[in-house]
Amino acid sequence: MEEKQISEHEGLLLIQQMIQTAKKEQKDDGKGWIIWGWMLFLASILTVMNINFKWFQTFFFWNFFGVITLVALAYQTVSYLFIRKTEKVRTYTKDLFQRLNTGFFISLMFIIVAINVNISPTIGFSLLISLYAFWILIYGSALNFRPSIIAAYLTWGIGFVSLFMKGFEQVMLLHAAAVLVGYIIPGHIANNEFRKLHQRNKVVESV
Repeated sequence: MEEKQISEHEGLLLIQQMIQTAKKEQKDDGKGWIIWGWMLFLASILTVMNINFKWFQTFFFWNFFGVITLVALAYQTVSYLFIRKTEKVRTYTKDLFQRLNTGFFISLMFIIVAINVNISPTIGFSLLISLYAFWILIYGSALNFRPSIIAAYLTWGIGFVSLFMKGFEQVMLLHAAAVLVGYIIPGHIANNEFRKLHQRNKVVESV
């Protein structure tokens, strides 16, 4: 069977479409980072306040956060198993991030269970900070997003410092700093860049 030849113009259009697809794959709107980061930040700060004012049991706000996380994990599992099958286009990057998210949440649950079983909370939350840094580094590298790559190493640095803290309140403050540096700031930077790119694409399409 004779292969269909494409014209030079069609070839250029095809290459342009491939480049645009690659660019879209390597951009993240940062909303997930922002939401996740602020949830962790608030849980940390509210726990510090709770320790000082003794409103509830020490881990009240983390237990509340845990319920929300389990609901989010259940939704993501259902989405991965059923909803994604209806998607017309599946890309390597999307599949990679789906598996990465699954691995992250499994590791997250593993450390949380370890804290409840035998590991001290101060060490457990230091390990969580290290897990955040690893996740951020992989995401930043996959998206070629320099702010996240830098944030990952800063988050690891905060995690190492937290290993030498004796008080849980101090660890909570460092945990809040870690998610601020690792998730919230890069998330807002990514969101700002994404909106600028989206606006430029709208201008190009309207021309």
